[in-house]
Amino acid sequence: MAPTASQTYLSTRGGSSGFSFEAAVLKGLASDNGLFIPEAIPSLPSNWSTAWADLSFQDLAYEVLSLYISPSEIPSKDLKTLVAKSYSTFRHPEITPLKALIPEDNLHLLELFHGPTFAFKDVALQFVGNLFEYFLVRKNAGKGEGEKRHTLTVIGATSGDTGSAAIYGLRGKKDVSVFILHPKGRVSPIQEAQMTTVLDSNVHNLSVGGTFDDCQDVVKSLFSHPILSKSHNLGAVNSINWARILAQIVYYYHSYFSLLRSLPTGAPTPRIRYVVPTGNFGDVLAGYFAQRMGLPIDRLVISTNSNDILDRFLKTGRYEKEARGGIPATGGVKETLSPAMDILVSSNFERLLWYLALECEAGGTNHAKAGEVVKGWMDDLKSVGTTIVSDSVLAAARRDFSSERVSDEDTVATIKRIFTTPPSAPYVLDPHTAVGVGAALRLVAQTKQKGEENVHYISLSTAHPAKFNHAVDMALAGVNNYDFEAHVRPTEFIGLESRERRVRDVLRAEVELVRSVIEEELEREGRF
Repeated sequence: MAPTASQTYLSTRGGSSGFSFEAAVLKGLASDNGLFIPEAIPSLPSNWSTAWADLSFQDLAYEVLSLYISPSEIPSKDLKTLVAKSYSTFRHPEITPLKALIPEDNLHLLELFHGPTFAFKDVALQFVGNLFEYFLVRKNAGKGEGEKRHTLTVIGATSGDTGSAAIYGLRGKKDVSVFILHPKGRVSPIQEAQMTTVLDSNVHNLSVGGTFDDCQDVVKSLFSHPILSKSHNLGAVNSINWARILAQIVYYYHSYFSLLRSLPTGAPTPRIRYVVPTGNFGDVLAGYFAQRMGLPIDRLVISTNSNDILDRFLKTGRYEKEARGGIPATGGVKETLSPAMDILVSSNFERLLWYLALECEAGGTNHAKAGEVVKGWMDDLKSVGTTIVSDSVLAAARRDFSSERVSDEDTVATIKRIFTTPPSAPYVLDPHTAVGVGAALRLVAQTKQKGEENVHYISLSTAHPAKFNHAVDMALAGVNNYDFEAHVRPTEFIGLESRERRVRDVLRAEVELVRSVIEEELEREGRF
């Protein structure tokens, strides 16, 4: 069976189309530096609301993924096996359980940290790692001794959780080498330990002088590098890889059905608003795809920390690195208590911009025109630091999204409030989750003031609090007999920071400097 339009992929910048799912996953980034998106967003089957209502996470994942992956590429039996293998590593039977955080306020928490590295990115990267392996095994089937094998050099940048999740998803995978760049001194000690204590020979950690945005810029440049991109098959694990977004769509459906099952019999259908702590825009973008497919999401709320480019866009229509017009500016990336969100330019926002351009600037059908518009916007952002969209584009964005900006002070206050105030007490939030819950608490108060009924908020919990003990201790030290060991630290983290490490320091975030280090490490592996 040939792939349908929803199962083939194009670049957001208009330079290429007609890619298979396998090509989009293995390439990661299009040759024109655009991001891959499906040529059409599939619609849900007519009976989805009943047929899927009681499915396990794994079965639900199979149904959602099947809409985007042709069985001619991955046969149904193989896809089910990949899904089962990917989520066998999770500690909770529901994979992403939904918790009633403050029931009387209809505030729920979607726990996404039950994977092997205690972060939401495991949901996608366990699957992505198995996808890479599946495609490479198939490409190398029948190759004899001494024959050149198809290999993959995976390069990614991390502000913390992507790195460890990618490493745990790819460690020990045959024919895959993985290089993770992290900004030196700008990830939490536990995050750094999770990455650097993995000693598998195919895993390479690079501690780079600079910010996450610097690391991300280097990674994007390497994908179009005239030497490295031609000498090696490069693959991406950052959320620029479409498979990451695809896997994350699943937990929007899973949480939707979990919420419905928790309501009393005969209760009216809830209006569901998702609140997502957001840095690189991938997590909330998955919700946008779920909504476009047909999931009845009332609103998607982007919650940022002080690095607030997305909040400022929704308020002004200006997508810019530095703010004007009275909106607070960060003056560059600001270090906060939620470091995984300390991102100046949100890469995945380009995917949303493409759909907005298609709707508002390209007549709803002209894909090439939408790509041209997006390329112009991104060129402006790169050259002058600002992209300004039309009023119609901004209105279309505001139709589905709203935003809140949460300060470090609010983050600390939220952690303390949830730990000390019934009925949530003594629940402990990590600081990124607290950015989302802090925004949700504001919105709950507004909902009450407006007299809106039957509105439920689902706030996404992106990481285990033990990964960010500095912020948690700042909020809870001396409060209600709080004890980090008793209330927070999982047994898996005990002794982690004292284990043997393997990491290379890179003085500056320069493309040629990073390339030379990658080539040296590949040579040691026998891959160059």
